[in-house]
Amino acid sequence: MILDEFKKHNSLHFKNDSLLEQAFIHRSFINESPRSGLEHNERLEFLGDAVLELIATEYLYSEYPNHNEGDLTAYRSALVNAVTLGEVAGALHFNDMMKLSKGEAKDVLRARSSILADAYEALVGALYLDQGYDATKEYVSRTLLVKTDEIVRKGLYRDAKSFVQEKSQELFGVTPSYKVLSEEGPDHDKIFKVGIYFGDELIGEGEGKSKQEGETVAARVALEKKGWVGS
Repeated sequence: MILDEFKKHNSLHFKNDSLLEQAFIHRSFINESPRSGLEHNERLEFLGDAVLELIATEYLYSEYPNHNEGDLTAYRSALVNAVTLGEVAGALHFNDMMKLSKGEAKDVLRARSSILADAYEALVGALYLDQGYDATKEYVSRTLLVKTDEIVRKGLYRDAKSFVQEKSQELFGVTPSYKVLSEEGPDHDKIFKVGIYFGDELIGEGEGKSKQEGETVAARVALEKKGWVGS
């Protein structure tokens, strides 16, 4: 997918297309092509993370006036975590735009979910710099915040590790355990793949930038596989 097609698909308008292109450049691509003259997306991601949190917080504060701070924090966490952002970015064809090293792109040329989540934050940062807060808020509202009702209705904001432990003990009499299956990448950008087990049975796997994040993603995968989401 070329840049103009991506902008049309996402109903985006940019004055400076180079900002948008930068949002899709992973550090691994720069490491592999140091003379490309391009810059990776981590600074945009840093900015976008803050802008995204403000937009989500403002929306939740307005939309749920009778919900307490703890509930709103849980809703926000479920909205802006790597799993949700990765799913949203995947549906919006971010994969077609990513510039990755050959190693990162080895999985049938598809970026891992955490990379897509970072790219979504980077795009938010790029859009904020190029178009300002209101345009960024509009994009986040129609691509991400539309998921809020489902998250609240199905209880997807609940702590996944606690919930899967509660259900597995109730139904199977076992306490889930977690095991790091692999670690990839340099120390500053390491990805952990973690498995969740019921006894000796591997139920699901999750990836994250820390072991804790990998465990949380794995717990969510287990909840989905067992059909416990929303129960």
